[in-house]
Amino acid sequence: MSPIVTVQDAVTAFADWIEPTNAELDAIEQELPAILADVDLLDAQIITLDRIPTELDARRIRRAHRKVLAARRTLANRSNATGGAA
Repeated sequence: MSPIVTVQDAVTAFADWIEPTNAELDAIEQELPAILADVDLLDAQIITLDRIPTELDARRIRRAHRKVLAARRTLANRSNATGGAA
């Protein structure tokens, strides 16, 4: 097995492009509420994987789903108002 140090040096020599740009960080920050809402929905769904969902579980999933839809709607409206793509 031969090491690939020469390839690694060539790749890491241009490490500046690996870091996200300020525009990318701003886009992530704007999408963060939608991302967190998706995480909440996944958490609610994961809880029910190993058992029969109770009424409380079903309510938790519905609430998380509504939160996802609201966050995505807000993000889409903000994108459309600024002329960006949703």
